[in-house]
Amino acid sequence: MPEQPAAHDPGADTAVGPAAGGAMAVATDDAGTLQRSLDQGPVPGGPGSGKARSLWSDAWHDLRRNPVFVASALVIAFLLLIAVWPQSIAPGNPLSCDLAMAQDGPSPGHPFGFDTQGCDVYTRTVHGARASITVGLCATAGAALLGSVLGGLAGYYGGWWDALLSRLADVFFGIPVILGGLVFLSVVTSDTVWPVVGFIVLLGWPQISRIARGAVVGAKQHDYVQAARSLGAGHTRLLLRHIAPNAVAPVIVVATIALGTYIALEATLSFIGVGLRPPTVSWGIDISNASTQIRNAPHMLLWPAGALSITVLSFIMLGDAVRDALDPKLR
Repeated sequence: MPEQPAAHDPGADTAVGPAAGGAMAVATDDAGTLQRSLDQGPVPGGPGSGKARSLWSDAWHDLRRNPVFVASALVIAFLLLIAVWPQSIAPGNPLSCDLAMAQDGPSPGHPFGFDTQGCDVYTRTVHGARASITVGLCATAGAALLGSVLGGLAGYYGGWWDALLSRLADVFFGIPVILGGLVFLSVVTSDTVWPVVGFIVLLGWPQISRIARGAVVGAKQHDYVQAARSLGAGHTRLLLRHIAPNAVAPVIVVATIALGTYIALEATLSFIGVGLRPPTVSWGIDISNASTQIRNAPHMLLWPAGALSITVLSFIMLGDAVRDALDPKLR
């Protein structure tokens, strides 16, 4: 009896996105998994009500049971609290100093000691969280928004717009961060955080734009996008209703990890004197002032540097946990 040809699986042609490598492949797989989860009907024999869960509900289900995510989220929540209301645990004035107490060690009411100007290190460490976290959050939001819009449009339309954006991103990738900060920020006289935020956004959007471009290129190949286009859906509806929800996962992962990096970058720029400037209270400024007195008064360096390290590590750990939860290959 002749062998019967193998049955053709109609889902096999639509489950695989365009071939790509690196972050583009991960982005494409994430988008495809999310759409398949949304399009699935009731799962026979599934747990509970039998309804299929989306990628986001599965990710949240995994994150709640991940101790790394829980620990990092609690630390970040505490940091956000003291950034918004530093007076809740440090009611003193970070700019109030007494030279008679310069470089003194810990004492009752001043657990972290004093710096070279006689300022309370504990108060300055707590109040320094506001500037550093503000720079990190605003720079991440700006870079993610700008990179997602430009990268998404380039991936959707392609052609000369895609080529122009790719060459423009290459130009910004070639700018050294420290050298660019010295040139860009040395001519800015503002004492606010916004010049530093603008500089980080300027150098941070190309990375996110490439991730967004790869995710959109992968998502627009799926049959549900082609079907919506054949039914008369316009470009705006296709981008906002069908492509963007399925391409946003890799952007969120990259932005979450980059947030910790941007906080460290702000401290580095402040340390070399071109980032935030006094009277702004910043961990980078305090680390810079304490670096010359590390032998005589190590407590001046220990606390702001420790707070910076814990903050950066918490955001990076949070980004790793989110990446593991949103990556279908790790399930």
